[in-house]
Amino acid sequence: MAHLTVSVEYAIHSLLWLVDAETAPLSSRDLADFQGVSPSYLAKIFPKLEKAGIVKASEGVRGGYELARAPEDINFLQIVDAIEGRKPLFDCQEIRGRCAAFGELPPTWATRGVCSVHAVMLRAEKAMRETLAGASLRDLTQAVSRKAPPEFANDVKAWLGERVLRRAGKSSSSARLSSHGEDLS
Repeated sequence: MAHLTVSVEYAIHSLLWLVDAETAPLSSRDLADFQGVSPSYLAKIFPKLEKAGIVKASEGVRGGYELARAPEDINFLQIVDAIEGRKPLFDCQEIRGRCAAFGELPPTWATRGVCSVHAVMLRAEKAMRETLAGASLRDLTQAVSRKAPPEFANDVKAWLGERVLRRAGKSSSSARLSSHGEDLS
């Protein structure tokens, strides 16, 4: 977790839209287009999320991705680790033992135990991992819904729903649905 790349941000934003995806699984291309992100870049992110058990994929015209677990059971740490792998925040180089004042062999007091610099970094990493683990995808969804006007959720569903219909070879104007959701066209 040395540096969180933009891939983490793209992954989290994409997962946000999967939370309330009611129509069908969403393709990585549709999610990329929705967010103004490169489809090929986002297509490389989803297999990592799938391998981590965060999303599941379905194939075919109506295929795509959907959450593999409830949003409250997916936390930011799981997403970060899926995308970045579990890397340490700090890679201690044991510089403390190379001080010129020590000569060839550093004294044991200088190298005993965990390096003091590394100890601070370990505490910082622990705090960051705890914070990420404490924030779920459901928490994010609720924060966005409190911030956005109510019609935004409808606009998102309409845009994504139109893309699902288009992938199935239908447009919203040509597809007539019965009250049970059956295609009457």
